[in-house]
Amino acid sequence: MGLFDIFRRHKKHEDKQEKHSQQEEAKDQEVDSEVATTSQSTSSKSVAQEEATEVDQDSSATADVQPQNEEVSDNTTPVSSVEQTAESASAVEEETVTSQNDEPEEETPTTESSSQVAEVSAPAPESEVKSDDAEEEAEESTAVSDDETVGEESTAAKYDQGLEKSRTGFGARLNRFLANFRHVDEDFFDDLEDLLIESDVGYDMAMKLSDELREEVKLENAKSKQEVSNVIIEKMVELYDQAGKDEKPDLNFAKEGPTVIMFVGVNGAGKTTTIGKMAALFKSQGKKVLLAAADTFRAGATEQLDVWAKRDGVDIVTGPENGDPAAVVFDAVQKAKKENYDILFVDTAGRLQNKVNLMKELAKMKRILTREIPDAPHEVLLVLDATTGQNALNQAKLFKESTDVTGIVLTKLDGTARGGIVLAIRNELHLPVKYVGLGEKVTDLQKFDASEFVYGLFKDLVEVN
Repeated sequence: MGLFDIFRRHKKHEDKQEKHSQQEEAKDQEVDSEVATTSQSTSSKSVAQEEATEVDQDSSATADVQPQNEEVSDNTTPVSSVEQTAESASAVEEETVTSQNDEPEEETPTTESSSQVAEVSAPAPESEVKSDDAEEEAEESTAVSDDETVGEESTAAKYDQGLEKSRTGFGARLNRFLANFRHVDEDFFDDLEDLLIESDVGYDMAMKLSDELREEVKLENAKSKQEVSNVIIEKMVELYDQAGKDEKPDLNFAKEGPTVIMFVGVNGAGKTTTIGKMAALFKSQGKKVLLAAADTFRAGATEQLDVWAKRDGVDIVTGPENGDPAAVVFDAVQKAKKENYDILFVDTAGRLQNKVNLMKELAKMKRILTREIPDAPHEVLLVLDATTGQNALNQAKLFKESTDVTGIVLTKLDGTARGGIVLAIRNELHLPVKYVGLGEKVTDLQKFDASEFVYGLFKDLVEVN
């Protein structure tokens, strides 16, 4: 996962999306233009039809009015001309009959012309239908490619938004650091170490990066601040990759029977919320999910998990308040086996201040799970609050000493400028980050993607050709 390869891939994808958007806009404008043209054509034909109808009506009205005028003029004839008046009246009657007989003949062409206009205008809707069909075919042809990129777009957008504070915070520190950049010397490396430690990448990571840069003297060829920035970030990513060579970022699922996943971590880190979000995720994938509320001592813990179970539409096993958490685990695993559940999520206590008793509790739960399902628990996920920075790292070390932690879920990553903690966890604990919380919505719990994380964290700080 080379840094610049990641950035080039994202840039290529973004350029492709921009081009696609431009094509869609051009298509929309073309359709609008066609609709406007068709509308104008139809409107002009309608006007012509109305004018033709008005002309016919006027001619018909004229034929009717003309005899009336003659009749009026006849009324002005002197009384003495009786014979002329009779002849005139007879003529009026004949003309009136003639005009009445002629009316249908005059209306017939009008009817034919209007039907012809209707026939001419009829194909317009048909052409519009064809145009719509063509658009639908074009949309169908691009539907597959669009569907393939929807997931990538959605994931990239979530990482981009979720890591905005971390990216901004790290960028501000890096800019302050580079503001005094003149050349590479001991002061340069001292300031670099401070920068990295402030960004929560960890003391060990900061020292290792500084030492490797000293040995390779890579910065000697960097002439500008941007080149210096690129070199620092590129080296960080290289060290991050090296530290995670043997990691398995995917969850380990049971080959048969229910998969059991335990969640551990201090109170307030977000265990219960993470379980609720993950239950919703797997339920949406068609999995049959069961929750075990084994955090029986924290006030409200069972009720909180029960709310999530109802919201997600999954089942839950609970016990009495202050009861034995191992008993809840036993009942849950029995139910999971008998009723063929796909996944069992086990919530646990997080009273780190009572470390000895807590670790005994966790050990007892694990023994019960292993006795009932030999490979269980298939995962022990440590939930850490990213906003606590180095405190989260210290918690991880304590739990790792006492429990077989297999992976990390890093919550509240969107609410902190300490995204560098991911680098420290991998470098110092050699534990894979399997899921990250990038927001408050259920869908903001995302499977960890190293390349998306790197791009989201350093997006505004690296330039590629």
